[in-house]
Amino acid sequence: MGLGRHTGIVRAGLDKSRAKCSQGYIVRKFLHAAAALPLLVAGAGAAAKSGHSLARPVPASLLRELSTDRPDQTESPYTVDAGRFQVELDFVHHASRRDTSGGGSVRTRNWRIAPVNLKVGLLDRVDLQLLVDPLVNSRVEDRIAGTTEEVSGFGDVTTRLKVNFWGNDGGSTAFAIMPFVKWPLPASGVRNGATEGGVIFILGFQLPGGWSSAAMTELDIVSDGAGGRDTEWVNSITFAHDLTDRLGGYLELVAVTGDAPGFKWQGQFDAGLTYALDDNTQLDLGCNFGVTDSAPDYQPFAGLSRRF
Repeated sequence: MGLGRHTGIVRAGLDKSRAKCSQGYIVRKFLHAAAALPLLVAGAGAAAKSGHSLARPVPASLLRELSTDRPDQTESPYTVDAGRFQVELDFVHHASRRDTSGGGSVRTRNWRIAPVNLKVGLLDRVDLQLLVDPLVNSRVEDRIAGTTEEVSGFGDVTTRLKVNFWGNDGGSTAFAIMPFVKWPLPASGVRNGATEGGVIFILGFQLPGGWSSAAMTELDIVSDGAGGRDTEWVNSITFAHDLTDRLGGYLELVAVTGDAPGFKWQGQFDAGLTYALDDNTQLDLGCNFGVTDSAPDYQPFAGLSRRF
């Protein structure tokens, strides 16, 4: 789910350089970009579904097939239908990593309880999203030193705006851009207190044999912990196939790189299942597996998506 999926338990301790970039500047730039994107696709969106909007919802008979940004890390290029609401949440999300570098033995475990993505369709090709982490628990155990540190609290809040440029209502490919901003909530044991943001580019396409795929490139501007900024890139590709009328599965590869001094690239292999209860409700479960030492060892999850 964008920013926050791959950060936190592997970023601490990096010696990062400073860059002159204020929080206000970051917010203004992303708000300007978010405001301009719907105008770029207004004409194309009007032709697709007769200009539905938040005030003029798409009727049930014209709703697209349910599309979600979970459970895989690759976002979907499709938006929520105009005037409709969608809730996507994890029941629980766990990440664990053991660091044995330098002869040490440090185990980090993160628990996220009911993180949720609240979506609303604004226009035929535009939706607005609010991501909230209600409860985060982080536990770091140094088995050599015999020490344990544990913090808990309300996590981050992020706003995203997804704009589909083509393929929302048919075609063999689809493309969307999604800028986002993490709110600068007061710093705590589980929040860094900084404004962070970025932009996500998503391309979806159909493959032979009933397979579908999506590729994503994400640019993150993150705090370096010393008043400056670092850049991180997330690249992923996912492959999905229906197993039955209701059951589907996917496989995914994810790579995270960054320009901070000492940053080690993080690689993951992910797998999961989705099950459609009805046209508007989907259950999912899966696990992300680290394939590099710097990535979390494993991240099991289970969740629910519901459209209204």
